[in-house]
Amino acid sequence: MQDTVVVRLVGAVAEVVINRPEKLNAMTPEMTTALEEVRCELDRDNNVRVILLRGEGPRAFCAGSDLDSLNTYRSAWEFRGRTDYAAVIRDFKKPVVAALQGWVLGGGLEMMLAADIRVAGHGAKFGAPEVVRGWVGGGGASQMLPRLVGYGQAMNLLLTGDAIDAAEAHRIGLIDVLVEDERIIETAMRVCTNIARHSPIATQSVKAAVRAALSTSVEQGIRYENELTALCFASGNYEEGVTAFGKRAKRE
Repeated sequence: MQDTVVVRLVGAVAEVVINRPEKLNAMTPEMTTALEEVRCELDRDNNVRVILLRGEGPRAFCAGSDLDSLNTYRSAWEFRGRTDYAAVIRDFKKPVVAALQGWVLGGGLEMMLAADIRVAGHGAKFGAPEVVRGWVGGGGASQMLPRLVGYGQAMNLLLTGDAIDAAEAHRIGLIDVLVEDERIIETAMRVCTNIARHSPIATQSVKAAVRAALSTSVEQGIRYENELTALCFASGNYEEGVTAFGKRAKRE
């Protein structure tokens, strides 16, 4: 049986691959468990600084939940207590860059929203079709989409269930970098490598501060940011950054 969640280490970058291309990388509870184990392992590994998340094959990043697997829950109450795979991605302490090709649907869209930077190919398509099936997505789309693209664009996606192409997704701010399909992984890896050059305390503090901005007041957020700055100073890594900045300024 194939590993449905594969990890490949490339220097300080961990490439996490959802590996079920024959099913458009649709997620099962077993895959979610494997993904959670990977998250815990990579967050503990000090040699890993950035996560590159992608789906195997050109047809899909992820088409969401395997609908057949929903029948494994004996009740709605049991489903309520599940581990959600989008939440697993959201819980990464380290920066996550999503490389997106093909279909990005439902829970796959929510996984993408849980990442920090989104790189997509021109052939990618994005949608939240849950409303067509009679429910609302449970992995964060209703909360993250309005914060990312605004109320109106979020409602257009969530209420119609229609898919949009990559050009439209880029126009409304749903994705951050748009490239030719053959350059998706290369570009995402370049972004990851650039981030990995920086202090892990700094990059994880940046992520924590910006995530806090989604749910706190400006005053609380600034106080939290100041505490994180003090933590970076206490680590001593900032001295290397000051030196590197000075050398770069002299070159320029």
